[in-house]
Amino acid sequence: MAQVQLEQVERASVRADKPPDEDRRHLRLVPCPRDAPQAKLLRILREVLFVAFLFGAYNLGRYLSMGHADEAFVHAHTLIHLQTQLGLPSEAGLQRVALPIPDLAQGANRYYEFVHFPLTALVLLWLMIRRPAHYPKARWALAALTGLALVGHLVFPLAPPRMMPGWVDTGALLGQSVYGPDAQSGLANQFAAMPSLHVGWSLMVAVFMIRATRSRWRWLWIAHPVLTFTVVVVTANHYFSDGLVAIALAVPLLILFRPKQFRRRGRVRRDSAPALLGTSDQESAGVVAVASSSSARTR
Repeated sequence: MAQVQLEQVERASVRADKPPDEDRRHLRLVPCPRDAPQAKLLRILREVLFVAFLFGAYNLGRYLSMGHADEAFVHAHTLIHLQTQLGLPSEAGLQRVALPIPDLAQGANRYYEFVHFPLTALVLLWLMIRRPAHYPKARWALAALTGLALVGHLVFPLAPPRMMPGWVDTGALLGQSVYGPDAQSGLANQFAAMPSLHVGWSLMVAVFMIRATRSRWRWLWIAHPVLTFTVVVVTANHYFSDGLVAIALAVPLLILFRPKQFRRRGRVRRDSAPALLGTSDQESAGVVAVASSSSARTR
């Protein structure tokens, strides 16, 4: 037993006497690029332009759908009849319950106006900066949904319930309308009710944030699509079926464009850890030392 211990001490002393240069030769120094801040700024500007492009595509339908007002109202009557046959709740009935509640309609109008696009843009920006491994998939999922919705708006122009008898246009009633005085005015396509991008985008934003964060409070993001769905119905900007179709389109896209670490459970990916702006940030932190596997084994 004493001989075995003596041999172990001798091996340890040999490793301790190993020249430090022998370990250092396994290290590779990567210089920090001087133009890293400029590259980050250009990337942020590029993605801001991409979000602006999505908003432009969202509003493109207005110009392409002019002259289809009669068709949009015919589709509205058909959809209302179909929802009745399917037993879906009445949006007008929900309005009758909600409107007597003080300040509820005002709050719904403000949520409809100020939360939809600004929150979506902020979440994309946050993902790009704080969770770069999640951002590309989120961006393309959102772009794909917007493209499909644009096709739906052009193929199936639909007058929203606020234009139909029996519903109350809460925006016009309270002077908080985001649209113009008539169907042909304003920036947005007022016949783009099917599907509801408000509902589709809100669902995607919630899923993006639940995937990208680990806090136990992240599940509160589910409230965003629930509130959005309620708001678009209470304000008579969308039918129930508009939101349901948006969800039916968004769910397959969320599965198709999910981050890779969610495709194979049990595998830990290095790029799934929080980062500032991806690989370029690791380089901009200074000099990066990369050790080979052989040096790791010697230690």
